Amino acid sequence: MSYFRQLPNIEYQNFLTSSTGSQDYLLLKNIFLRGKLRDDLQSNFTVFQKYNIRGDERPDQIAYNVYGASEYDWVVLVTANIINYQNDYPITVQQLYDYVIDKYGTAANNINHYVSTEVRDSSGRLIYPAGVVVAPNFTIQNPDNPFQTISPIVGITNFEYETNKNDKKREIFILRPSYLNQFLNDMRDISKYGFNSEYVNADTIRAANTKNTSP
Repeated sequence: MSYFRQLPNIEYQNFLTSSTGSQDYLLLKNIFLRGKLRDDLQSNFTVFQKYNIRGDERPDQIAYNVYGASEYDWVVLVTANIINYQNDYPITVQQLYDYVIDKYGTAANNINHYVSTEVRDSSGRLIYPAGVVVAPNFTIQNPDNPFQTISPIVGITNFEYETNKNDKKREIFILRPSYLNQFLNDMRDISKYGFNSEYVNADTIRAANTKNTSP
């Protein structure tokens, strides 16, 4: 994952037993620094394209399909605004099955809730939309018979409920390939340090020396 190559460095004091003194530092990546897309770009469809994650497709596979290189998996995650991979990215079919069984046990196929089905009259006019969460005893008047009620509902099982939640994570927006180089250059620029008291160079700062007890 080339993401870490984009991050600047931090010289952190060496507290290992191999330390040779207060001026011994370890060179680490500053993982606390994270680039973020401007909010006004999120809805810019000239910069982003819709992508539907298929099956158990991983970010590195998406990067290979879209950008021609799997090492840009981090670009997929950053531009799709996926911060917490465990919660924001769809899990695999097997993981979903295991999760449902672990959470619901033998009640996996029990009804979780009810939703409406679409109702139209004989002229094709929409009377009630599909997908609205309703009570199990929900009814409406039959649009073609004012003396009759109908119950346009369908039960959603616990397994279907969790599957639907997982599937909603499949539709993401990612950076168009034509903007990839500009994005990479911008990421490198914002990862540079400005001059400050910890400045070593544009790519490195030094943490405070806590071993130095001199007044």
